[in-house]
Amino acid sequence: MKQRGQDLLQLNIMDNILAICAFATCGGYIGHLRVRVDCADRKQSNLSINIDFGYPFRLQQVHFHAPLCEKNRQETIFLYGDYSPSAQFYLTVGVLAFLYSLLATIVYIFYQNKYRENNRGPLVDFIVTLVFSLAWLVSSCLWAKVLSDIKAATDPTQVLLLISACRAQTNRCLVTQEPLWSRLNTSVVFGFVNLTLWAGNIWFVFKETGWYKTGQRYTTRSSSGKRANSMRQRLYNESSFDQPGESYDHQLYRQQSITLSEGNFGPQIHRQSSFNQPLQSLSLPQTQLGPPIAYSQGSTLNSNQPMIIVNKV
Repeated sequence: MKQRGQDLLQLNIMDNILAICAFATCGGYIGHLRVRVDCADRKQSNLSINIDFGYPFRLQQVHFHAPLCEKNRQETIFLYGDYSPSAQFYLTVGVLAFLYSLLATIVYIFYQNKYRENNRGPLVDFIVTLVFSLAWLVSSCLWAKVLSDIKAATDPTQVLLLISACRAQTNRCLVTQEPLWSRLNTSVVFGFVNLTLWAGNIWFVFKETGWYKTGQRYTTRSSSGKRANSMRQRLYNESSFDQPGESYDHQLYRQQSITLSEGNFGPQIHRQSSFNQPLQSLSLPQTQLGPPIAYSQGSTLNSNQPMIIVNKV
C-alpha cells in the first residue's frame, strides 16, 4: 500500500512538470514573419513589412500594411482563419491538469488517511484521471491538426499572394524572415506525452479503488476454496484406501448389532466372525462306550470305564 502511494506521488509530480511544459510552450508563442516589396518605382517600395501572430491564433485579426506600388497608396491586409477554440481548449486542459495534479500531490502527502477513507478518494481520483486522459487525447489531436492549419495560413508564399503588388510582374516580393515552429511542435509532443502518462495513471489509481480490492479478494477466496476442496478430497481418498480393515470391521459391527436386535444370535455371529478370524476346528477326544449296564442302588461299582448314572425321578 505504501509503495503504491509513492508511485502515485511520483506520477503526479511528473504530471505537474509535463502539464506546465505543455501549456507554456503553446500559450506564450509569438510568430514573426517579415516580407519586403520592391516596387518598380523605388520610392514606393517597403523593404520591411512585419507580420506578428501568436496565441490564441485569431489570424483574422492579424493585419499589416503593404504598398500598392502606384500613387503612393497602401492597402491593409488581414490573414485568414480563427484557430482559437482548439488552442484555448488545449491550453485549458493543460492548466486544469496542472492544478489537479498539484492538488492530488498535496492530498497524497498530507491527507493520505482521509484519501483512503470510505474508498471515496480513490474512486473520485479514478474518474477524474479517466476524464483527463480523454481530454488530453482530444485536445492533443485537435491541436496537432490546428497547428498544421496555422502553418498553412501563415506560409510565406500564401502571404505574398495576398499582397496586390506582388501579383504584378513588374514588382518583386521577398521573404526575409520566417516564423519558427519548433516551440509549437514541442507543445504537440508534450500533449501526447501527457496523454501517455495520464493513461498510465489509470492503472495505478484503479488499484487503490475498492473495485480492484474486491476482485482481488474474490480471486484469493476462490483459489483458497479450490485448494481446500482438493485437500479434503485427497484426505478422503487416502483414508478410504489406507484403512480398509477398519471400515470393514465397522461395517461388520453394524451388521452384528442388527442381527442381535432381531434375536438370531448364533449363526450370524459365527458367520460374521469367520471373516475376521481364521476358522479353527474343534474336536473332542474320542471315547469308546461299552454296552449299557444297569446297577441297582445296592450294588458296587467295579469298573474303570466311564459311567453314566441316570436317576429316575
